[in-house]
Amino acid sequence: MSSHESLSKVGSIEQIEVKATSDDVSGAELERANAHRAQLEKKLLRKLDLRMSILIFIYIMNYIDRTNATAARLQGFEQDLHLVGQQYSTVISILFVGYIIMQVPSNMFLNWLGRPSLYLPGCMIIWGMISILTGITTNYTGAVLARFFVGFVEAAFFPGALFLISRWYKRDEVGLRTSIVYCGSLMSNGWGALIASGILADMQGKLGHAAWRWLFYIEGSITIFIAVCAIFILPDFPHNTKWLTPEERELAILRLKEDVVADTEGDLNVSPLQGLWMALTDWKMWWFALAAISQLIAQSFFIFFPTLSATMGFDTTVSLLLCAPPWVFTALLAFAVSRHSDLKKKRFVYIAVSELVGILGFVIAACTMNTAARYISLFLMAQTYAGLVCFYAWMSNSFPRPPAKRAVAIAFINGFSQLGNVTGSYVWPSTWGPTYRYSLVICIANATVFTVMCWVMSLHLSSLNKKIEREELNKEATPVGFRYLA
Repeated sequence: MSSHESLSKVGSIEQIEVKATSDDVSGAELERANAHRAQLEKKLLRKLDLRMSILIFIYIMNYIDRTNATAARLQGFEQDLHLVGQQYSTVISILFVGYIIMQVPSNMFLNWLGRPSLYLPGCMIIWGMISILTGITTNYTGAVLARFFVGFVEAAFFPGALFLISRWYKRDEVGLRTSIVYCGSLMSNGWGALIASGILADMQGKLGHAAWRWLFYIEGSITIFIAVCAIFILPDFPHNTKWLTPEERELAILRLKEDVVADTEGDLNVSPLQGLWMALTDWKMWWFALAAISQLIAQSFFIFFPTLSATMGFDTTVSLLLCAPPWVFTALLAFAVSRHSDLKKKRFVYIAVSELVGILGFVIAACTMNTAARYISLFLMAQTYAGLVCFYAWMSNSFPRPPAKRAVAIAFINGFSQLGNVTGSYVWPSTWGPTYRYSLVICIANATVFTVMCWVMSLHLSSLNKKIEREELNKEATPVGFRYLA
């Protein structure tokens, strides 16, 4: 008897769990059926991971289109648009204003629509077009408007991607997938600098356009191309993804049901407004959001990474090329840290260690202008992103159900936290250069606050786990299996 025939004889995948102690099913049949489930689950994850990998490329372009103005600054962006005073900082920060406004409404709409394969690429096409239009701006007003709407539309992607991942993977699988996707943003800092160095070096004056304008034209066009591909690759949700077989769909839904021991159908019936209220009344969401603000202020250096690289005294091309290695190294380390975090089912300790390494980098940069030491400090600063990857996975784990609440919580935390990027845009004024000592002190303070807040949350989630264990023991109930990751 084949494993498929055995499964058919036992019943559906879910019925296997129910009949596990039944005499109607022999041990041999159960063993074959369970082996079939394991094989089917492996196939499902392989298929899903392959399709989800497009999120990496989307995130690379998301970050490149968000930060390309910092590379353009090195080749005449400010001068050609006649930006003075704090106008450049406003052009940078206004993107995050649009980003904040749209986060929660976008994820609520995504949960209601249920078609991320159309919604996310559609938004990507729009922001790619707006990014191209940034290249034709001629003054401060045009740059501000273009950057605002790029952020407004880009807001759909990252919280939408986190929500999409959380709708397919179990808690101990989320960290790895989140780290892989987030590595797209880390790699974008490296690849974006490499692409920018090539465009800025070779495209000056082509067809009568400045090189920084070609930067927006070319990168925006790449964004649109990837978005069109993503329409045919991205999955929707487990219950409505067409390329799943009936068995795979049933297993995908069951896996999540087992992971949180929830009434999946009841969870799906929670309305977007109910999910909004449930999220707003959960203090954990606010705590995560406030912690994330501190972290993004501490990481505001990424917006000005080319500027920091330029303080070592090299020309524009070399300064941009030197930006790549720290981010490539960080992407690899963030992947390893997040993977180990999943295996150990711990979050805070990995966040804390990453922050301490980053703080060491800030201290070194604040204390010396030595070229070698300052370049090493860039590697160390970037390691705070390994902690941020664990933080995003932790955030998703801490709001297991229902999906409508999780959609709002993820979007709200990510959106509200962008106040950190808005503030961070003003933390690096040119008058504080070339040492940027005051900027680095601000980063140290915020990284410390973030670490302390994560420690408090870890203590709280550990206490919730102990409470769950006591209730199970007192009621002599069957253990539900769900535990928060702390």
